[in-house]
Amino acid sequence: MTLEIGQLAPDFMLKNQFGEEVVLSQFRGDKVVVLIFYPMAFTNICTEELCTIRDNKEHFVTDDVQVLGISCDSSAALHAFAEKENLNFPILSDFWPHGEISQKYGAFFEARGFSLRGTFIIDKEGILRWSVVNAPGDARNHADYTEALAAIL
Repeated sequence: MTLEIGQLAPDFMLKNQFGEEVVLSQFRGDKVVVLIFYPMAFTNICTEELCTIRDNKEHFVTDDVQVLGISCDSSAALHAFAEKENLNFPILSDFWPHGEISQKYGAFFEARGFSLRGTFIIDKEGILRWSVVNAPGDARNHADYTEALAAIL
């Protein structure tokens, strides 16, 4: 599936690293949401990317912005990963039905069964305003989505 800029972002409900339900539409009217799809917890590039967000929280963990990390790992694995790396934002499990939300966003690598490196910025009305999807081995450029987010705020 290919999402178009300007369309309503597909809603979803996933469990976070604590087993709590997080619904995308709960942020409508309140926060800009940055979805960060990533292949696998505990891998080098994924850890580096998510720790970069953690270390630059002034851009991502604010009254106006909510970052949500999403992978096809289990909630238990994500709990251990978030705890080990001291991640200060929700990490959501797209484990079952396997990769369903990653597929809705065009960020699922079918051949390997995990998420691609997709970043999606959704405005307060729930409209997709910016996105990029990279191959599993291609790290994101942090400056690109930081600039895109700043332009929306």
